[in-house]
Amino acid sequence: MKKSMIYVSIFLFFLILIPGAIAAEIKVGTLLSHTGPLKEFGPNIQNGVILGAKQMRAVGFDIELIHEDSETSAIPATNAAKKLVELDRVVAIVGALASGVTVPVAESVTSPNNVIMISPASTSPLLTVLPSDKNKDFLFRTCPSDALQGVVAGKLAASYNKTAAVLYVNNPYGQGLAELFKQSFEAMKGKVLVMVPHDEKAAESYTAELRKALAGNPDRLLAFSYPQHAQVYLKEAIEFFKYRRFLFCDGTKSQDIVKALGAKNVEGQMGTAPGSSGGKSYEMFNTQYKKEFGKLPPLPFITNGYDAMATIGLAAYKAKIKGLALTSENIRDNLRSVAGPPGTIINPGEFKKAFDLLKQGKDINYEGAAGSVDYDKNGDVVTPIEIWKYENGKIVTVRTEEVK
Repeated sequence: MKKSMIYVSIFLFFLILIPGAIAAEIKVGTLLSHTGPLKEFGPNIQNGVILGAKQMRAVGFDIELIHEDSETSAIPATNAAKKLVELDRVVAIVGALASGVTVPVAESVTSPNNVIMISPASTSPLLTVLPSDKNKDFLFRTCPSDALQGVVAGKLAASYNKTAAVLYVNNPYGQGLAELFKQSFEAMKGKVLVMVPHDEKAAESYTAELRKALAGNPDRLLAFSYPQHAQVYLKEAIEFFKYRRFLFCDGTKSQDIVKALGAKNVEGQMGTAPGSSGGKSYEMFNTQYKKEFGKLPPLPFITNGYDAMATIGLAAYKAKIKGLALTSENIRDNLRSVAGPPGTIINPGEFKKAFDLLKQGKDINYEGAAGSVDYDKNGDVVTPIEIWKYENGKIVTVRTEEVK
């Protein structure tokens, strides 16, 4: 009998010592780009997710993260999502990045299985109008629709150009942003001479597409693609066509582009991207991210990844306090109430404060690193649009604009 007690004590001792020996309260998957055309963005966005989960774990709510690579491609991403849902039994997935990946994954894997999917980076307007029988209110995003970015990009281009051509990645992201830019630019009396698509798979050369795009000598070439595409065709535009008047977007807000083209060739050139409201929430996140990872890169959607993790964790904790099983449905049903008004404002990292308030039966309103995360009936949010530029080899913010 005494020996049995000793063995039990030893077993419990090692359970305490072994990380992950005691099961986490929920499992959350990430489905981000670590290979493919968006591979520059995935690791840093994943760090944002990791930071949020670590902060919650530190104040008593353990979340296990399981990471998968979307490869920035629909078929491998769908297979990875099936693994997360069917084998790992995650209650939510943070991802994907490309809209052309998020939509098929949502339609074929997450929504049919009643699993939450929150994209930190898929900006295509298509997500808003996804039929309810396919969405089932399980698809959300913490970045704004390109219905907003397209308006700002059109206004920006029209402020110093009369004509433009668009070279875009042929998927829901590129198509949507190109069309919305055209509407906005031409409403401002500009003229889009041509819109030229290119394949989603990165190619070794884009001279045929560039020949079409630059035939009318547009005042500006819009690069609505991903870094792996744009660093090739922009370099070819400069070297073969002696053309260097570009306008960028979130997909081409890239340090890899600076390295490929050289800082002088992009100096002063501008772009748009989903931005942050700034202020206290952003500064708190910035400080916390730097403390954990050394620096906050000037790349898009890192804040949005963190906000996705924060709202999942807060909603799960609220469901737990209510005595509900921590299913994806119950977490989904609490997402909007923890992320929007009314309630006490919760800033990034203030999860102990949030948990204490929830224990007391009080409302909370998470104010995100990227801005307010007030999910509407379509799972969309509204955040500012940033106007940025390349300056001295770096990416710097010029200003942010609110789109009503």
